[in-house]
Amino acid sequence: MSDEGRILIVVSVDAEKEAVQRGIGENNKNIDILTAGVGVAKAAAATAFKLAGEQYKLVINTGIAGGFTGRAEIGTVVLAEQVICADLGAESDSGFLTIDELGFGSGVMDVDRPALLSVYKALEQTELVVNKGEVLTLSTVTGTKESTIELMERYPDALAEAMEGFGVASACALCEVPFMEMRTISNAIGPRDREAWRIKEALLSLEEASKTISEVV
Repeated sequence: MSDEGRILIVVSVDAEKEAVQRGIGENNKNIDILTAGVGVAKAAAATAFKLAGEQYKLVINTGIAGGFTGRAEIGTVVLAEQVICADLGAESDSGFLTIDELGFGSGVMDVDRPALLSVYKALEQTELVVNKGEVLTLSTVTGTKESTIELMERYPDALAEAMEGFGVASACALCEVPFMEMRTISNAIGPRDREAWRIKEALLSLEEASKTISEVV
């Protein structure tokens, strides 16, 4: 396979990289894994730097994430249909104004539909529960009941939140490389309760979900 047939998987931390590596297997030479760091800025910079030096047919941002209760439960898989930078904008007396509403660009990124649908169909054949919808990117993740309600009202189709997707998507758009985001849910979005987090279970789901990448993409 040529360089144009390779896939780049972008994660934020080593635990995610290890889970993905177990899923795709040690001998898959057509998939590279990049640990970009936590947050939208590091994700964008690291992805853009990687894409400037190598060619890929697809970039997948993956890892664990928080899920909105009633929309994406712990242990399930979420595939982004759109990636939204939910805290990029301005406060106002009437509420939060998005970067789109301010007229300074867009905080919404689309994903590669063929890749999304291929992975979704493959995941439906597994024992994992998988959903498609909006995934939010935030620099400050949600930690109170009030902010959770506000986000759910602003984004009724949002399933999950993470910290890197919009950054990776922005780098891909700049380099004209197809992009998608896949997340497994480790905790419910809302007041911080570390004892209720299920990171181990989410990483196991990530490992299982990653098996589909080399099979269908």
